[in-house]
This record gives sequence, C-alpha cells and structure tokens, in this order.
Amino acid sequence: MLYQSKIAGLGHYVPENVVTNDDLSKKMETNDEWITERTGIKERRHIKKGDGNSTAIMGVKAAKIALERAGIDKDEIDLIVFATLSPDYYFPGCGVQVQEMLDIKTCPALDVRNQCSGFIYGLSVADQFIKTGMYKNVLLIGSENHSGGLDMTTRGRSVSVIFGDGAGAAVLTRSDHNGQGILSTHLHSEGKHALELSLKGPSTMHWVPEIIEENPQEDIPYYPYMNGQYVFKNAVQRFSEVIMEGLQENGLEVSDIDMLIPHQANLRISQFIQQKFKLNDDQVFNNIQKYGNTTAASIPIALTEAWEQGKIKEGDHVVLAAFGSGFTWASAVINW
Repeated sequence: MLYQSKIAGLGHYVPENVVTNDDLSKKMETNDEWITERTGIKERRHIKKGDGNSTAIMGVKAAKIALERAGIDKDEIDLIVFATLSPDYYFPGCGVQVQEMLDIKTCPALDVRNQCSGFIYGLSVADQFIKTGMYKNVLLIGSENHSGGLDMTTRGRSVSVIFGDGAGAAVLTRSDHNGQGILSTHLHSEGKHALELSLKGPSTMHWVPEIIEENPQEDIPYYPYMNGQYVFKNAVQRFSEVIMEGLQENGLEVSDIDMLIPHQANLRISQFIQQKFKLNDDQVFNNIQKYGNTTAASIPIALTEAWEQGKIKEGDHVVLAAFGSGFTWASAVINW
C-alpha cells in the first residue's frame, strides 16, 4: 500500500537588508527602469556582513516556523532534504548543518543540487520516502545566499540584478486521508543546455591553483553565467509543458487551478504563462518584485506567503512549477 504525503507546515525567512534597484545603480551601470522593464524586480534582500545569516542558518530559521505551524516536534523528523546551489561549504552539504543546529537525533540528511527546480525535486524526493512508508515526517528546505557569490560590477549586471537571498521550508507528513496532499510530481532534465545557465568553477577540473595562476579578468568562471534570452525561450515552453503534464496526470483542466506558484525567475515569464493559460490574478502568485529570484527558496517563500495571505484554502488545487539551470524543470500538483 502506498501512503500519501501532505504539507503540514510552511515557513520562510529573508534577511532584513533590503537592496533596491537604485542601490544597485550606485555599484554598476544600471537603473530602476531597465531592471523593472526586463525582470519586474523592484528590490531584493541581501545578507549583510555580520548579520549572522548563511544559507544553512536562514534555512533553520524558516524550518523552525514550519515545524511550529505543523505542530510536529523536531525529534519527530525522519529525514532532512535541503535544496541549494549556494551551500555554506563546498562539502559537507547544508542538510547536516540543519540536523546539528536543530539538534535532531542522527536523522538522515541529503542535499539536492537542482538550482531553480531544486525545491520541487526535493518535494518529490520527500514524497517518495513518505509514499513508501519508509519515513513519516520530512523537513524540506530551499535556501540561497546568492549575494555572497555575485559579480556586483557592471560586468556582471545582467545576472547580479536578478538574484536575492532567502529561505523557505515545508514539513511533509503522511496524509490521514487519501486524496488530500501531493497528487503527483513531474521531473525533467536536458543537460545539453548545461552551460547556458551555470557557474563553472572552482571545480575539481579547475581548482584554486589554476585559477590563481591564470587570473582571468574577463571570462571569470567562478561567477554565474546566464544566456538570458535563450533561458527565457526555453523556460516559457517547459513551464507550459510541465504544468499541462501535471494536470493531465490528475484528470484536471487549466480551469481547475486554484493557485499556480511559478518559480520566481522573472515576472515576464510568469506573466507569459498566466496569459497563455488565461489565468486571472487571483490564480497566480508572484512576489519577485520584493525578493528577486531566490532560486531553490523562491517557491517555498511564495507558497508560504500565499498561504499566510489566505490565498490557499483546504481543498484547493495548487500547482507548483519551476525551470532552471541544467536545464531542469518540474511541477507538482497538490490537493490542499
């Protein structure tokens, strides 16, 4: 017999330090109009030196809220799944840091490296463990410290204006009645586009001594690279496909969507999808205007805010969808 999993509690945390487009224009050649027109972003949060935050620490802050709302004690957690592309250390991953910081018995912890699709991939992993009955309660976290690794000069502006820091968390547990909870998850990848959105180094193929020796000034492999228009074109196609795949799997129509939470990559992508599916403003939730693209944290932050604002109610069909580096893309259909 397969069990069904459901989200029992949600939480999010973002650093207090607000960085506006005007703030960025003091560091690089850009302006509010240019950023807003292309991305819809007005401001984002960045960790401030000395504020005590890191990817793992923000994840723990979000997790504590999610655990409290779920009414589940930390010692009842059977597995930690942590999605991030910006871990505190090259290794070990952030999952074990969460285990230590929350002081959970020696429960297993694993990290998911799927960038913007990371939270949905993590949700799918958690769902499978609960479905099979191996684990009952899973703590899922998506957290990113982008600001620590961005090129905050004019050279890096096409990437650096987009990203923000933050964390979101969900506690998944076994559903007590079938039909309520996660109905299905759908995961894809296409590695031939790997370098269109990537951060190549330092890697074990090109480690610190080589980087120091070459000291390249123009083509810097340890800052993120993004082929923006190419990513956009692929994103709108894959978003549409993976949303439809989820609906069809569950015998649902577009009109059955009560809330779509798209990964907050670019407001223009979300608007394109909204128009394509003819969804009204109440059926799509966006908060990229305030937070920028927080990669693995974007869906749990948006999902938490939508729930906090009363936009998601019991029995609603909630669809999560993401596209990002890899390329990877994914969706989840949930009966709340």
